[in-house]
Amino acid sequence: MSGMAGHRPKVSFVMATHNRRAVVEHTLARLAECGLPREAYEIIAVDNASTDGTADTIAPAVDTLVRLSRNRGSCAKALGVDQATGRFVVFLDDDSYPRPGSIDRMLDRFEDDSQLAAAGFTVHLPDGRQEGGALPGVFVGCGVGLRTDALRAVGGLDRSFFMQAEEYDLCFRLVGGGWRVEVFDDLHVEHLKTEAARRTDRTTYLDIRNNLRVAARYLDEPYFEIYRLETIQRYGWLAEREGHTAAFRRGLRAGEWLGVLERWRYRKRRLKAEAIERFFGWGFVRSRMAELAGAGVERIVLADLGKNVYAFYQAARAVRVEIAAIGDDRFAAYGRTYRDVPIVTLAEALRMDADAVVVANTSAVHAARTSDHLATLNAPSVHCWFRSDAATRPELATIH
Repeated sequence: MSGMAGHRPKVSFVMATHNRRAVVEHTLARLAECGLPREAYEIIAVDNASTDGTADTIAPAVDTLVRLSRNRGSCAKALGVDQATGRFVVFLDDDSYPRPGSIDRMLDRFEDDSQLAAAGFTVHLPDGRQEGGALPGVFVGCGVGLRTDALRAVGGLDRSFFMQAEEYDLCFRLVGGGWRVEVFDDLHVEHLKTEAARRTDRTTYLDIRNNLRVAARYLDEPYFEIYRLETIQRYGWLAEREGHTAAFRRGLRAGEWLGVLERWRYRKRRLKAEAIERFFGWGFVRSRMAELAGAGVERIVLADLGKNVYAFYQAARAVRVEIAAIGDDRFAAYGRTYRDVPIVTLAEALRMDADAVVVANTSAVHAARTSDHLATLNAPSVHCWFRSDAATRPELATIH
């Protein structure tokens, strides 16, 4: 499209696609409803070597089309950023689009806070559920606005990740660079998540490989070794459940090898204590667990084996509160334990003699989902510390 020549738009929408012509056509049509006048934004699409005619079909509907000779995954968006001229970049998947009015509100957020580098959107799925990052403030890559100068200052999206965990890598670099990242409840994106997006061997391989790389790059001791082992255990169990054990082993070998290299290469980028607390919340969880102990709670069950469950485990040990079990239907298996704590179904956990239930998830979205489910089971004394309607900062929430 030639109408953009000589004009700098406010926003550059950037997406990558591969052999999903009908999906990306639908997304591009919905972008016209974003609420901005057409001259205020540009659309940049990166085609990952599609063979179904995607590139030729969408070319007339975008301002810039980057054609690749091989598939470089969702991180191919980095090549789109190279072409972006907007003051702000909005990352979308080829099946996600913002709700009307959200982009205007995003721009207001950036104008109000000069240190804000990333404004994450609340992500809505077709079944009415929401999608969110496992750590507070970590955005989902299918809906986030980024200050272009900040994105480029920290090196942009790391193309070597292909997909999986690239959001954590980028969030940590932005915060390490002195910027702020937030997720906002008044910014909304629809994510269609088609069947083609279901988990595959490749997803399993990249999950373990890339999460190990993130830990090696940014975490000092004791966090590094703790979360390295947590990552191996968690993704090993997921791979076993999905029948992807061979892919997990390949990813583990690759992640360990790359982790050794990148731990040295990124040694000056370790997160400082303030950022560690911002993302992992050990101190926050310990203070809330101490409140429980002070109120006379001696024995609890944890609901959810969240990605950051260690924050709850170490907090309970620190204040001498016993964990009777962890209730999680996805991970429950005969004889399985987490650091000597049995992992059972949620129904089994609720039948145990415990003084309280603590939702062991630092994702606002997943914590809310679990606490809502516990309410339907009439579970007494449920404590959900990361449930927040704003999804931007932890709040103490108790359901009786």
